[in-house]
Amino acid sequence: MRRLAVAGRPDWASLADGLGFTFHTSPAAPYWVEDACYALTRRQVERDITAATADAVAMCARLLDRAACDDEILASLGIERQWWDGIRDSWLRAEGTLYGRFDLAYDGRGAARILEFNADVPGTLFESAHFQWHWFEALHADGAVPRAADQFNRLHEALVGAFRALAGQHAILHVAASLDDAEERCLARYLCDCACQSGRAVDLIDIGDIGIGAAGQWLDLDGRPITWLFKVYRWDLLLREPFARFLGGERAPQLVEPRWKMVLASKGILAWLWRMFPRHPNLLPTWFEDDPAADPGQSYVTKPLFSNRGANVRIVSPELPGGELSTGGPYGPERRVVQAYHRLPVFRSAAGERVHAVLGSWVVAGRPEGLAVYEDTGPIVGHATMRFVPHIVLP
Repeated sequence: MRRLAVAGRPDWASLADGLGFTFHTSPAAPYWVEDACYALTRRQVERDITAATADAVAMCARLLDRAACDDEILASLGIERQWWDGIRDSWLRAEGTLYGRFDLAYDGRGAARILEFNADVPGTLFESAHFQWHWFEALHADGAVPRAADQFNRLHEALVGAFRALAGQHAILHVAASLDDAEERCLARYLCDCACQSGRAVDLIDIGDIGIGAAGQWLDLDGRPITWLFKVYRWDLLLREPFARFLGGERAPQLVEPRWKMVLASKGILAWLWRMFPRHPNLLPTWFEDDPAADPGQSYVTKPLFSNRGANVRIVSPELPGGELSTGGPYGPERRVVQAYHRLPVFRSAAGERVHAVLGSWVVAGRPEGLAVYEDTGPIVGHATMRFVPHIVLP
C-alpha cells in the first residue's frame, strides 16, 4: 500500500461544486485531496479487505441473532428498553438494509483490523461512490494514473440495485435529512438519485418537517402519510424527535435503515464481537470500560458508545507525547468501550507531512462493494481535520 503523488485536475473544485459537493474545502484544512492517491494491489483488496469485510458482516449477523433473544446485549449497548421489541421484530422479519462502512487499520502487509463499524448513516458515501470515481475516470483517461489501474468501486451500481431489491408496496419513498447541513443534503440528494434510477418514486423532506396525524401517522408537508422512509439521520437523533413516540404504532412507516441497525450503531458491539469471537485476526481486543475483565494493556483507546466522527476519543499510550491524546465533542459521561490501541500506518505527503491513514470498507446490502481512504495528521482521524484521498487498484 503506497501513497502516490498525481497531477490533479485544475478545475476540480468547480466540478465538485457543480455536483453538489460543496464541502470539499473547510476553513481548517482541505477535505478532498486531488494531488495524491493511495495504491493497493488487487490481491490486497480481495484477500485482505473484502474477505475481512465479508467475515465482519457475518459476525455482526451472528451477534444480531443473539441480541434478538438476549436482553443483556440490548441493555449493554445503551439502547432504551422501549425500543427492544421493535428491534427484535425488525431483525426477525429480515427488514432490508442499504449500507454501512467498516473502518479498518491496514498497512498492506498484515491483517486488516476493525476499528469500528459505521453502520447507521455512514458519512462520505457521495465522495466514495461518485466523486472519487469521477476523479478516476478523468485521470485514467489523461494517463495521470497507470493504464492498468482500476478502482474498487461498485458502489453506485450496488446502491441502485439495493434500492430496487427493497421491495415494497409503497407508492413513495420519502428521504429525510437535515437539509441545512451541506454534507447531509448532498448525501440525501445522491441517495434520491440512486432510488430514482432503481425505479422508485422519491420525495426529499427535511427531518424537521415531518408531522404527526391524528391517528399517529407520520405526515409530509402536503399532508400525505409517510409509509416508507429512508432516514439520512442517525437513530440516536431520530429517537429524540416528537414523531418517534409513534415509531411502534400501526401507522408508523417502514424504515430504512431498519430498527435492528440500532444494535450495530452502538460501539458496544465491538466488545460483544470480541467476546463471541476471541482472537479473531480482524478484531481488536475490546471490552466495556467498566468490565472488570478488561485488559487492554498499556496502550488503549476509549470511545463513547454513540460517538461520531472521532468525537470524545481518548488514546492512552507511552508512545504519545505526554502519554495520551484526546478529542473534544458533545458526548458526556455515558458508557464507553476500551479497545487495545493499534497504530495506524503512517505515510508521507509530497510536502513531507506525516499522515495517518484509515481504510473505509463499504458494504451495500451486506456485500463489500467499495473502498475509501481517509487520512489525518494525527492518530485520531476525525471529521474536522480529516481528508478524503482517492485510491487506485493495481494488478
